[in-house]
Amino acid sequence: MSDSTAPASPTPVVVVTGGNGLVGSRVCAALDDRGATVRAVVRRAGTSPSLPDLEEHVGDFADPELAARVTAGATAVVTTVHPLGGDDESQRTVAVEGTPVIARAARDNGVTWLVHVSTAAVYDRSPSAGDVDEHSALVADDSDVYAVTKRDTDAALAEVDGITRVLLRPPAILGVGETSIWNSVRPAQIRDDASERTAVPEKSFAWVHVDDLARLAADVATGRVACADDPERGPVEGACTPVNVAAGTGTQRDYLGAVTGALGLEPVWEEGESWTGDLVSERARRWGWTPQLDLDAALAELAAGLRAEAEDRG
Repeated sequence: MSDSTAPASPTPVVVVTGGNGLVGSRVCAALDDRGATVRAVVRRAGTSPSLPDLEEHVGDFADPELAARVTAGATAVVTTVHPLGGDDESQRTVAVEGTPVIARAARDNGVTWLVHVSTAAVYDRSPSAGDVDEHSALVADDSDVYAVTKRDTDAALAEVDGITRVLLRPPAILGVGETSIWNSVRPAQIRDDASERTAVPEKSFAWVHVDDLARLAADVATGRVACADDPERGPVEGACTPVNVAAGTGTQRDYLGAVTGALGLEPVWEEGESWTGDLVSERARRWGWTPQLDLDAALAELAAGLRAEAEDRG
């Protein structure tokens, strides 16, 4: 992976779906840092990041006409959209059926890269699973709807031949933002519901900071990660390559302890079986990715944000 400040030739043109979301907005910023022209696809006008070379496109990325128009002349597409709530049908409509629409449009327009932000939730992380790498078993059909539909979106993209696809699989994504699950949504649940303060302290908490995730997405999308004939050395050209993106693995004692401490609450530790393995991310590191934030720094940012919010609320 080369220096993110190095010029690329020709200038990359990258489409980002969900350009106003926690991950999408950070990907847009990372692409801008790399000199790319960014086309952000959003549902509401005026919600994209304010960046010098960003073009905002308003509409549904699963609309074939918009997908064809926005990918024309692009060099890469980064897809970040997946409903975090809703029933199986709504998640399938948006993600499993919708994401391949823009993938096929990109392929038909000769786009080089498709980078999809998936999730480590696609893996079976039951108590007996142990360490999890890109070859590990995936969740069963009776698992959480989010995990199953993310799994099925990955499978659908694997069927879109003719374009190099990379499936980024992050675990818990830490980082400040109103829509941040782990910095905003989960802490609010922990604050408001005493039952959310209970956990097995040794349960693994695999994590990555959103800015480190965005850096890898932007490096792949701008060609700074070279293709290889072995997925352990780089994305395989024309294939669909998954890659785990975790900065490390802490525990629930680390995460829940940081949240409750910042909120002035007491966690409740319980005994029980839980996943205590690591999310192995050596493949990403062999591609040249090195996370910049450690767990202490990420949790300190989280705690500072929660304390500031509490002060604002009075």
